[in-house]
Amino acid sequence: MTHFEELRFRAGDGTLAGTLVRPDGDGRHPWALLVPSWLPRDRDGGWDRVRHADWFAPRRRGEADGPLARLATALADVGVASLRVDPRGCGASDGTWETASLFARIDDARDAVGAMRSRPDLDLRRTAIVGHGEGAVVALSVAIGDPAIGLVGLLGAPARSLPTIWRRGVSLRALDPAQHAHPIVAAIDRFTEPLFEAVERYEPAIDIEVAGAPLTLDLAPWDQGTHTPVVALATMLHRAVVVAHGTADAWVDVSESALLVDVLREGGNDPVLLTIPGVGHDLAEADDAAIASVASAMVDRLEARELPPVLLAIEEMGGPH
Repeated sequence: MTHFEELRFRAGDGTLAGTLVRPDGDGRHPWALLVPSWLPRDRDGGWDRVRHADWFAPRRRGEADGPLARLATALADVGVASLRVDPRGCGASDGTWETASLFARIDDARDAVGAMRSRPDLDLRRTAIVGHGEGAVVALSVAIGDPAIGLVGLLGAPARSLPTIWRRGVSLRALDPAQHAHPIVAAIDRFTEPLFEAVERYEPAIDIEVAGAPLTLDLAPWDQGTHTPVVALATMLHRAVVVAHGTADAWVDVSESALLVDVLREGGNDPVLLTIPGVGHDLAEADDAAIASVASAMVDRLEARELPPVLLAIEEMGGPH
């Protein structure tokens, strides 16, 4: 039986809300932190229709659950626990999305990992972090600085800088009117050039209009995304990596994952690349078997890591390994 626990933990100057999913059985379970993509998303990896209902089209009948919720279920089926968290300003977490910087999101992910390390039901030696879309920046940044993280998972991840990815995505989404059913997507696509021009001028913010209402976007996260390409972070990673990407992704072309894999291999890693035919950025078109294959690849690569002394002490206080 799978167990679900709703929890809150301190992160920076606020608290974040999340769901811990644990498979049945006693003892310490290997576990993964699941990090959603850019724009306002919830812990499941889907659009945040709780705090930003006016920014997104209503959920369609039969619409698939968010990719992280589906992955959490698949991981539990193979004995891996997972934590997924509402980002700042989304769902039940504190803060505002439009002012949350990329670096703050990285710190929040570190705080999430730290909050779980005192739990006796999670294995500190077998910890993974999975980033969806631009969540790859967060996942890689955390893993590079944390030797206890043994696996990085990347779903629909970009390789190049944010302006390059966004501008290409604008062209792809222009071919599919359904992509602009969400007012926030249509607005940012419409303001893409003024936005990145403002970033280049080091302006602090830009005013746009979403669903007929004014919105001021803090440009710090966009500037940080511009100067923190995933491919640069990949050169600093020495860890097991599983990369999965849908071939019909209108946000991040599948060639981005191929580039990431090449860079990771050049750095001495041995990444696994899973391409999923006909599947978009949110993996909504993927059947359960495809999601299960991603989870299986991750659990196969999630090996135990040696712990630094401080985590060894935490592990001993938490009980038997």
